[in-house]
Amino acid sequence: MIQTLAVEHREHVSVRTYEDVITAFEQATGSVEEGFDIVAADAHNATDFERIFMARAGSSGFMRFLTVDHGGWLALFDRPSKAIMYVIGNPLIAITMLKHHIGAGLNVPVRIYIFEGDDGKARVAYDLPSTLMSGLTNPAVTEAAKKLDAKLIALAEQISGTLA
Repeated sequence: MIQTLAVEHREHVSVRTYEDVITAFEQATGSVEEGFDIVAADAHNATDFERIFMARAGSSGFMRFLTVDHGGWLALFDRPSKAIMYVIGNPLIAITMLKHHIGAGLNVPVRIYIFEGDDGKARVAYDLPSTLMSGLTNPAVTEAAKKLDAKLIALAEQISGTLA
């Protein structure tokens, strides 16, 4: 099967510095970067799992799963940059979609990209999860994904200080 989807991409051009946006982001998110499976291994049932991951979520409801510092390696190719891609999510949010369609797992957790543009302004970019999952054509997934959209938008607005 091959599908073509229309994905809504958003970018918030911040009035804050790149460093301030990164700091705000990391303060608003928790972390399981030592490894999701390592953290989840302490859960023996659904109640344990919920307790463990609720404690790991930041004030935004999200936690960082992976950090890729593109700026860190781009300098090797004569392209010094400030750019970090994060994989973020929360399995307690993901289950609201996965319980309706296992295919939603392709797009949760989500990615958010914080970078300094050529104009020197910090930017927060992401694709709306509901549009990424639109090919599942499942109303329950769409409803849950729209709630995830709202959480992601709120985080981007909070850390950037601007609307998309």
